[in-house]
Amino acid sequence: MLPLRPLTVGELLDAAVTLLRTHGRVLLPVAAVLAALEQALLAPLRRSADAQPPAYLPDSDLLSLYWLLLAVGAATEMTIIVLLGGLTSRAAAASVLGQPVPASRLIDPRGARWGRVALVAAVTGAAMFAAALAGPAWFAVYALLGLVAPAVVLDRLGPGRALVRSAGLACRAGLRAGGVRVLGYLAWLAIRVALGFGAVAALDALSLDRPQWTGLLSAVAWLLVNTLAYPTLACLDAVLHLETRMRTEGLDILLSRARHHGRLAPDLLALAR
Repeated sequence: MLPLRPLTVGELLDAAVTLLRTHGRVLLPVAAVLAALEQALLAPLRRSADAQPPAYLPDSDLLSLYWLLLAVGAATEMTIIVLLGGLTSRAAAASVLGQPVPASRLIDPRGARWGRVALVAAVTGAAMFAAALAGPAWFAVYALLGLVAPAVVLDRLGPGRALVRSAGLACRAGLRAGGVRVLGYLAWLAIRVALGFGAVAALDALSLDRPQWTGLLSAVAWLLVNTLAYPTLACLDAVLHLETRMRTEGLDILLSRARHHGRLAPDLLALAR
C-alpha cells in the first residue's frame, strides 16, 4: 500500500518499482506488445537513416532523417507510457486505498475509460513529435503532460481538462512533479544507452557481430529493456499523480479521515479534488 503522506524522490522511485513488481503479470505483457509494435514502426525509419544496430548511431550524411527518427521514437515512447498509465493508475488507486486488485480487475474495461486514455495518448504523442522536432522543447512536453492518464482515470476528467490538469499538477511546488518525471526518464535513458553500447561489446565477444545476428539481437535487447522501462515510468506517473495531490491538495488527509470513519471508496480519489 502506498503511504498516505508526501514522499521523497527516492521513495517515489521505490514506490513505482514496487507497483510494477506487484502488478507485473499484467503490465509487462502489455508493455512487451506495445514495445514490439514500436520496434516494428521504427525499423524502416532506421534503415532509411542508415542507423546501424546495436547502438543505432547517426550517419553524418543523413542527419535530417536521423532527427526524424528521434522525433518519431520520442512520440512513440510518450504514447506508450500514457497508454500504460491507464493501467498503472488503477493499480496505484487500489494500492493507496489498501484494496487488492486481481489481474482480471486491472484489465476490466468497465470504468477504465480506455477511449479517453487512447485519445490523450495520441494527443500527447503528437505534441511530443512536434516538440522533438524543435529540439530541447521535448523536455517541457514530457514534464507537463505526463500525468494526463491518471487525470483521466483517477480524476475522471475529459481529455481536454485532463491535459490542463496534468500541466497544473506538474507545475506545482516549483515544478516538482515535472522535474521528477524528467529525472525518471533520464535515468532509464541512461540504462538503455548503456545497454546499446554494452550490446556492441557482447556481440563482439561472442563473435556474433555479423549483420544477420546484429539486427535481430539488437531489436530483442531494445525490446526487453523497453518492456521494463515503459511500465516503470508509467507506474512513476501514477504514483507521482497521487503524491502531488497529497502534497498540494490534502488527499492523504481526506483518505485517512474516510478510512477512520469506514467510508473508504475508490471514488474518493476523484471527489478529493
